[in-house]
Parts: sequence; C-alpha cells; structure tokens
Amino acid sequence: MRAPTADEELIRALYDQHASALFSYVLRLVSGDRQRAEDVVQETLFRAWRNPKSMNPGRGSIRPWLWTVARNLVVDGERARRARPQEIGEPSAGLVPVDDGIDRALSAQVVLDALGTLTPEHRAALVETYYHGRSVAEAARSLGVPEGTVKSRTYYALRNLKTALEERGFGAGEVGP
Repeated sequence: MRAPTADEELIRALYDQHASALFSYVLRLVSGDRQRAEDVVQETLFRAWRNPKSMNPGRGSIRPWLWTVARNLVVDGERARRARPQEIGEPSAGLVPVDDGIDRALSAQVVLDALGTLTPEHRAALVETYYHGRSVAEAARSLGVPEGTVKSRTYYALRNLKTALEERGFGAGEVGP
C-alpha cells in the first residue's frame, strides 16, 4: 500500500470540509435530483483541485468560489439539456417524492453543523430557549446570567445561525420537516 500524495490529501481535505454543505446547496439548485447533485459536487471539487490558485489561503474562504462553480455547472447543464431534444422513456421511480425522513435527517445534520459555528454562550442560550422551551427568565436562572443577556445572546445566536445556514445552502424557511 502506498502513502497518499499531496493531491489526494488536498482533494480529501476539500471533500471533508465542503462536500456536505455544497451537496445541500446543489441539491436545492437541481430540485432534489440527488444523482445530478452528486455529479455537480464531484465536478466542482475536481475543478478546485485542477485550479489550485482558487485555494490560496490569502484570498479567504474557498466556499464562495466552490458555490459559484457549482451554480455555473448547474446552469450550464440546464442549458445543455434544453438544447437537446427531449428524451422519451419510462417514468423513473426515482422522481416520485418519498417521505422517508432522509430530508429531515439531512436538515438536522446541517443545523447541527451550523450550531457548531456559534460561540458556546450563544449555543447555550438557543438550547435553553428553543430546545428546552424555557422562558427567558427560566433560561437566565439556568445559565446564571441576567435576562437581558439571554435575550441578547439569543438574538445574536439566531442571526449568526441564519448566516451559517445560508452558507450551507439553506435559505429562509428551508429547515425542518
């Protein structure tokens, strides 16, 4: 067995850091077509690997570049599909929506990932008020801080959570069953 090359390590790191959020984003762009979303994510990561200048740490996060490449791939694919004559065949069973809980599980995973970006204080305020369903006064007693602090932390936590979810491809109202 051979040791992984620097290229393999790079693509593995890209995949580990960005693939799940990128997949969620692309899945919405392609209206839930999982296979197409997987193909777009794979091609996006391949293009990032082929274009190492895009991954210069001095330029900031690579995510905006990845999201732009993925969106362009989806748009180009749609244009190509419209240019071809429509294919005729049997309807695919894969096109029938099934409520198997996978979407809720994926949404929960993305929300957990986004919650991990919050400070411990902000996360605790959200857990107390939303997950445990406590009032501001009850949460303040539980956390040992004034009520105004709970209100402030909850406000900023929700604002930061919204941003983190948008970075992962979730827009307003897309989280939950």
